[in-house]
Amino acid sequence: MLHIAIIEDEQIHTELLSGYLHTWSKERGQGISIREFPSAESFLFIWAETKDFDVLFVDIQMAGMNGIEMAEKVRQEDGNIAIVFTTGITDYIETGYEVEALHYLLKPISMKKIVQCMDRVLKRSHNQEYVLVHGKDEIIRIPVDTITYIEAQGHGSLMEVYERSDSRERTTIEISENISEMENMLTKYGFARCHRSYLCRIGSIRQIGRTEITLDSESVIPVSRRAYAEMNRAFIMHFRNL
Repeated sequence: MLHIAIIEDEQIHTELLSGYLHTWSKERGQGISIREFPSAESFLFIWAETKDFDVLFVDIQMAGMNGIEMAEKVRQEDGNIAIVFTTGITDYIETGYEVEALHYLLKPISMKKIVQCMDRVLKRSHNQEYVLVHGKDEIIRIPVDTITYIEAQGHGSLMEVYERSDSRERTTIEISENISEMENMLTKYGFARCHRSYLCRIGSIRQIGRTEITLDSESVIPVSRRAYAEMNRAFIMHFRNL
């Protein structure tokens, strides 16, 4: 299921775009849900609470906050969500690239352009998996392939992630989920418990020693004597399969 937001202050364009998206959905057999927002402000209010969108169709020229300003705020917190700009003029194309827009659609929008755009979104989404975790005051959607390890911390955990899938800049996030909850959530994505207090992504391992693991992020985490043999086997199998 792809969760789509249409942020557009002209109802006629919202209805046209929504119709094209539903047609594409039926033709591709891909489930979608669409929410419509008449302004950037109304979208940001909901998005701050849920972060539950995969694709944003954003009109650039809106009363109040424009689409570019809204996209910049979204990008400050989410480097992976697909942003598609819609507009009647070409003046903002360069700015669209600055916020890593997936597509730029000139009005009047055609069905052909929506098909091309959404096929790109679908291909992109099939290559990316996400988990939802609870931060201090928000729900955060994290791309699985940006997570390197999770460390137990009090009643919650500390998660190390890359800023984006294509970035080497990393940060740590405090989350409410404990290490066992994260293990249940991430095992199917190639994560393993290397220590009673640590969970790591096998694909992020650079080197395994008898007492510690070095990750691609340069972080070094412990591996317990009990877990060493299984972690070593998983590490070898992962890269043989690649």
